[in-house]
Amino acid sequence: MTSKRPLRRLPVAAAACAALLFSLPACAQPSALAESSATEAPATVEKNATTGIARITLSQRAIDRLELRTDTVKPAPGGAGLLLPYAALLYDAQGKTWVYVNSAPRVYERQAVTVTKVEAGAVTASAGPAVGTAVVTVAAAELFGAEFVTGK
Repeated sequence: MTSKRPLRRLPVAAAACAALLFSLPACAQPSALAESSATEAPATVEKNATTGIARITLSQRAIDRLELRTDTVKPAPGGAGLLLPYAALLYDAQGKTWVYVNSAPRVYERQAVTVTKVEAGAVTASAGPAVGTAVVTVAAAELFGAEFVTGK
C-alpha cells in the first residue's frame, strides 16, 4: 500500500517555495534595473470566484529566478488522449492531478488532468489541456504555492 503522506507535504513545500519567491532580496544589479524590478511584484494572484482557480501573473524577473520552463501537450500515440511530460504533473492534497498552463505571456493557470497512465517520464491523459498547450515543467510547485499562499 502506498502512503499518501508525501502528497500532503506538497502544498507545504510549495508554500515554502512561494514564500521564498516573495521574500528573497534582490541580487546585485544595476540601480536602474533594481528600481524598476523593486516596484513590480514578483507575482500577482487573481482568484476566480466561481472556480477558485487562480490566474498567476509573474514578473520576468520571477520567471528568471525560478528558471521556469514549459513543454507542450502532444497527442498520445494512436490518437487516444493526450501526452504530457510527467514533470508537469502535480497532485493536490486530495490526490487530484493538475498542471499549470501558460495561458498568456507570463500568465499561468492550474488545469485539471485525468491521468490514465504514467510510464517512462510521460503521462497519458484522457482529459486535460489541448494538444499544443504549453505546460509548466519546472517551477510548477512554486506556482502551486503562490496560488495558495494567504496574505499576499
